[in-house]
Amino acid sequence: MSTIKKSTLCAMCIALCYVLPIAFHSIGLGSILSPMHIPVLLCGLVCGPFFGLICGIIGPCLSSLLSGMPPVMMLVRMIPELAVYGLAGGMMMKLHTGRTISDVYISLTAAMIAGRIAGGIATAVFFAVTSGVYSIALWMTGYFVEAVPGIIAHLVLVPVLYMTLERARVIPCRYVAAES
Repeated sequence: MSTIKKSTLCAMCIALCYVLPIAFHSIGLGSILSPMHIPVLLCGLVCGPFFGLICGIIGPCLSSLLSGMPPVMMLVRMIPELAVYGLAGGMMMKLHTGRTISDVYISLTAAMIAGRIAGGIATAVFFAVTSGVYSIALWMTGYFVEAVPGIIAHLVLVPVLYMTLERARVIPCRYVAAES
């Protein structure tokens, strides 16, 4: 894909970082499903590590500035988490297993784990400076246990969106001969 197309898709994902949380919060599912994560993960997988990183940084900042979501205090943990989602997802898509769906799931899973670790480290540093209260148990609870509905939603939606974009020829097919 050209840099212009990647830039355009990245900008659309950044816009979705603003729109999706508003839509999901309006029906009470914003905190549960982490909708801002979806366009960042997708951007990394589709556009590569650089654009995924940019989307993961600008998306939450723009959303916070325009809508107040996430609150500024949450940006401390969300920016590292989402930036690593986009970066790691893009880096992992360099892996080629011979099947697009396998590439997407491996990359998505690795990105989600790496992003949650980055978010946990950022949160630990923030709490160490401000209150001194943070633990592995709090990290596991916040980033994995309470996040199960969002994790499941991301593992279902992101691959479906990726495959849909590929089938619609918005993005190039990874394995033209093998999966046509």
